[in-house]
Amino acid sequence: MTHTTHWIDGRPWGGAGERRGEVFDPATGQVTGRVDLASPAEVDEAVAAAASAFHVWRDVSLTRRTQVMFAFRELLNARKEELAAIITAEHGKVLADALGEVTRGLEVVEFACGIPHLIKGGFSENVSTRVDSYSIRQPLGVVAVISPFNFPAMVPMWFLPVAIAAGNTVVLKPSEKTPGAADFMAALWSEAGLPDGVLNVVHGDKVAVDRLLDHPDVEAVSFVGSTPIAKYVYERGTRAGKRVQALGGAKNHMVVLPDADLDLAADAAINAGFGSAGERCMAISALVVVEPAAGALIAKIVERMARLRIGDGRHGCDMGPLVTLAHRDRVASYLDAGVAAGAELVVDGREQGIDGDERGFWLGPTLFDGVTAEMPLYTDEIFGPVLSVLRVPTYEAALDLVNGNPYGNGTAIFTRDGGAARRFQHEVQVGMVGINVPIPVPMAYYSFGGWKQSLFGDSHAHGTEGVHFFTRGKVVTSRWPDPSHGGINLGFPTQD
Repeated sequence: MTHTTHWIDGRPWGGAGERRGEVFDPATGQVTGRVDLASPAEVDEAVAAAASAFHVWRDVSLTRRTQVMFAFRELLNARKEELAAIITAEHGKVLADALGEVTRGLEVVEFACGIPHLIKGGFSENVSTRVDSYSIRQPLGVVAVISPFNFPAMVPMWFLPVAIAAGNTVVLKPSEKTPGAADFMAALWSEAGLPDGVLNVVHGDKVAVDRLLDHPDVEAVSFVGSTPIAKYVYERGTRAGKRVQALGGAKNHMVVLPDADLDLAADAAINAGFGSAGERCMAISALVVVEPAAGALIAKIVERMARLRIGDGRHGCDMGPLVTLAHRDRVASYLDAGVAAGAELVVDGREQGIDGDERGFWLGPTLFDGVTAEMPLYTDEIFGPVLSVLRVPTYEAALDLVNGNPYGNGTAIFTRDGGAARRFQHEVQVGMVGINVPIPVPMAYYSFGGWKQSLFGDSHAHGTEGVHFFTRGKVVTSRWPDPSHGGINLGFPTQD
């Protein structure tokens, strides 16, 4: 039985918490550990450590900060299999998927290794006679990162490397469902030479979140989670005067035109719909097929679904369990509700054979046909292995469906027509677009983020937007005295 506690001021917390949560192995359904749940006092302790460390870390040279980034990158790369195993044990995703998550997080670390270039300002000589102007970017101070259960390594690494490299100090609040990855990474940061207090981890629930949102010494908050909670975080955080980026939920569409390579599209639908048991904010859940392609595409998808092996992610399976029993039951409830609403249940995930402990939180891949825009199968973010086919007559109808949805996180189009693809990328109202790519997660040097109800705030994650989010600009105008200074002039300054 493991015990996961907070990481404060460079070491595991030594206190005695009043509340603890249970950590499950989703593949067996068994409790495998306990995690301390922070009270406001523990949050305050972590913020105080970060605030104290900021006064030192902000003045550490860019060269030294970069050295820490490179050292952390090497340590994480060397021990990524260990981190992947922790993720699989607590989340349930298969090992290959967990390793892929770590690899995508590493890309942001590598991006942050370029912080000396990313944080450069500008300089203009002689903006007025013997007057120079230049811009600099400086860290904010203590920032908070609140991350979800489904990517316990990648999502924190969307924010931590950029925030730390820019000179901030951080309090990370990971999901209490998957807490182990955060402490593992915190220890690696310390081994890489990060000073005590620069990165702190508090485990907890709404109590910890609310204290971070209200704490007067927290300057900014980065959040990833469901849309209702993202909106709550944004409103409460900004009301407290903080800079907030809150990435919310999704209903990602994959549009398939009649000229598409249907084998490619079927593979993509499987991969994007059922990878990580559909517990991805970039998962495809709505397959929008322009007729007459639906029948042939569904047949290909069904044939591929029959070959999937569902079971323990440590045993070479294709898809693992869902993260908790309550979440499994919630997702499974959509199957009967979908039938009751008039959709056709083509493949019932409850009938899937499982290669694993029967007590695990299992639900196999599920496919619906005949789904319409009014059904809960379509309107709700299910966050599970449920793929819905919506048949439409034209490209215009497909586009209207995507643009009419309140979410705007990710979308994809499958076609051989370059003109149609270019038109789609121009017209669709979604933040991340794939062309024959089902999960268009950007590389670290571009920014991750959606539109509409998928993002609250102005800044996306990582990329140059991330650098700007974790810094603020300052413009300096300077003139060094000389014998011919201009004397007294009470008029408004002009450039001459």
